[in-house]
Amino acid sequence: MDKLIIKGGLPLQGSIRISGAKNSALPILAATLLSQDDCLISNVPDLADVAVISEILRHLGVEVQMVGPGLLKANASGLCDFAAPYDLVTKMRAAFFAIGPILARMGHARIPLPGGCTIGSRPVDLHLKGLRSLGAKVTIEHGYVEAQADQLVGGNIYLDFPSVGATETIMMAATLAEGTTVIENCAQEPEIVDLADFLNGMGAKVSGAGSQTITIEGVRRLGGCTHRIIPDRIEAGTFMVAAAITKGDLTLEGVRLDHMQAIVSKLSEAGVVITPVGDEAVRVTVEGPLNPIDVRTMPYPGFPTDMQAQIMTLLATIEGTSVVTEMVFENRFLHIDELVRMGANIKAEGNVAVIQGVAQLTGAPVKSTDLRAGAAMILAGMAARGETVVTGLHHIDRGYEAIGDRLSAAGADIHRVEQRTEQVVV
Repeated sequence: MDKLIIKGGLPLQGSIRISGAKNSALPILAATLLSQDDCLISNVPDLADVAVISEILRHLGVEVQMVGPGLLKANASGLCDFAAPYDLVTKMRAAFFAIGPILARMGHARIPLPGGCTIGSRPVDLHLKGLRSLGAKVTIEHGYVEAQADQLVGGNIYLDFPSVGATETIMMAATLAEGTTVIENCAQEPEIVDLADFLNGMGAKVSGAGSQTITIEGVRRLGGCTHRIIPDRIEAGTFMVAAAITKGDLTLEGVRLDHMQAIVSKLSEAGVVITPVGDEAVRVTVEGPLNPIDVRTMPYPGFPTDMQAQIMTLLATIEGTSVVTEMVFENRFLHIDELVRMGANIKAEGNVAVIQGVAQLTGAPVKSTDLRAGAAMILAGMAARGETVVTGLHHIDRGYEAIGDRLSAAGADIHRVEQRTEQVVV
């Protein structure tokens, strides 16, 4: 029931440090199930989703503890349950990652079909196809997926779509399979490479991560390791847009520009000035009027669907006509109605949105319909005239660590109000 209250019109100034990547942290935490020794993971973001997957691991018998800021230790030597709890798994889709490691360790896994944001259909059929190709017997009954295999066996797997989740599930399961597994048409995201680095740190033999073909030579046992999670490229992109939409001057620390080429390219095309500062920092400024652009989301290395709502919000404030085409998810335009409430001129048909930039957005009560749409509402509020009230913060808390506090420290007029539901006695 919490809400963010934003008064727009203030340029962001100063610096913000980028958190560890949510989309790396979740599969890496799931991958600790494969080891029987201590895994020490740093740069772990403080997010609702991280808390949920940590609780799932504890339910399964894993010792999970935060031993310092952003520093998590996990030990899965006590793995004792093959069934993940329904109430936790259905809170977020990424919990389904646990199926591969549990199956590989215990020969049996039972996982509820996943939940998460309502941004479109994201079936788990490719995950299950991969597990079957490794020799597992997979059934779906009463809302649960059950997989069994006395010993997984390596095989050749072609993914019909370069699914990040399916690639990661198969990678993790294949590390303890007998023989060699080859995944073709796999996802190439930096988070895939980060997971492969973590697995290799535990003693796995994964090669080709970051390309369209990944090869995994199975090993008998994985040990512990120390690993640092990569910076969150989507959070960095969101703050780049925040600097641009407020006409600010913002330095982002802990950024991997080599992971953000499509984002940087499109923002630069719009006229945003992005200047590297040292090895892992960038300065983001606006030195003149911005230009309308066309954006098409694609799997990596294309423009990420997770940045679509944010860049559309920026384009809504740029004079001229822009076009955004969503090629990944079929239901990821839910934020458009909320932007229109704030005065944006956006028309959508199918997977194409035409944006006619307006001179000024105006504050209004809006809601987060999903994680990235919630970020877009915050961006719109910072650019708008007057007050914007954003609700549905549980979506935002899943993927942005203390976003209100961090933007406030950089000059935004934004604060969070906790809403408590009071019982009325009649």
